[in-house]
Amino acid sequence: MYKVVSLFSGCGGGDIGLHGGFRYLDDYYEALKFKSVFANEINPKIANIYHENFGFKPQVCDIRDLDYQSIPQHDLLVGGFPCVSFSIVAQNPPRLGIDNDETGKLFFEMVKILKDKQPKAFIAENVKGLLSANKGEAIKLIIKEFEDAGYVVKTMLLNSADYGVPQKRQRVFIVGIRNDIPESFVFPEPTHHPEESIFYPKHRVLNEVIFEEKDVAEKYYFSERAVEGMMRAKKDMNKGRAQNVNFPCNTVGSHLAKVSLNSTDPVLKINDRYRRFTPREVARIQSFPDDYVLSESEFTQYVALGNAIPPVLMWHVASALQNVLEEYEKLSTEDKDLSLIK
Repeated sequence: MYKVVSLFSGCGGGDIGLHGGFRYLDDYYEALKFKSVFANEINPKIANIYHENFGFKPQVCDIRDLDYQSIPQHDLLVGGFPCVSFSIVAQNPPRLGIDNDETGKLFFEMVKILKDKQPKAFIAENVKGLLSANKGEAIKLIIKEFEDAGYVVKTMLLNSADYGVPQKRQRVFIVGIRNDIPESFVFPEPTHHPEESIFYPKHRVLNEVIFEEKDVAEKYYFSERAVEGMMRAKKDMNKGRAQNVNFPCNTVGSHLAKVSLNSTDPVLKINDRYRRFTPREVARIQSFPDDYVLSESEFTQYVALGNAIPPVLMWHVASALQNVLEEYEKLSTEDKDLSLIK
């Protein structure tokens, strides 16, 4: 088994994908050789959800307060570091700076752990906007930080809908393989396509994961007053994004905890009535298996699920990474020594 340290673990969507061995809709995602041995999460309530599902509780603290000695040796470091505004400090050569935002420093904590522990690989995940930050210069310097920590780095923008998740969620994945490992990482090919063909099944759609009207409590429906307010505002603003259930859902985020019809968050319009998604529907849209335990308040559930990495998407990335690590294991001791010399 490959030992995993999970930073910014949230409720463990990425960990589910890394472990595998779960069923989602009519597909089974086979067990992988990754096992989480340590996790860190700043929100104690979200850490409780992780605990319910994985059998151990993450260390609850700001990552800057983590005692690095408490982090065990591991094979894979995983972290969806927070989305912040990176700036480029105008020096020669230029370097990565932070715009007066303390959370921006959290990325560097991940780099420090890589330098200290030197796991075989890492996976970092972030929003699409990271690619365009500072006119594309930020991602270049972020990659350089990872490379300077001792890794060969690959980056790709992945859309979860292309991998069997009923959600149009685009995220940047950054995968690093330690320099002494000669195998090259290749991102997984899409498994689904907007239109069905002989090569791909069609994207999964929202209608596959939402409940029938009779199974949804009245509290999830918007009042007539809220609908009237949305209709008044709609002539000037792109509001009330009711989803077409025959397509993948727009990105679900942590805002669903306090979604309104005058926000840009996705909602449903069923039989001329508007409603928000239930937490279990959000979990399904994110590709969590139905046996995943949702605990704590609904507010906490929405925040945790909206910030999570879709398990099915992570499973595909993890499967590709497992292939690299297994090929490395097949090398003889002599070959490994030669790769170190190179």
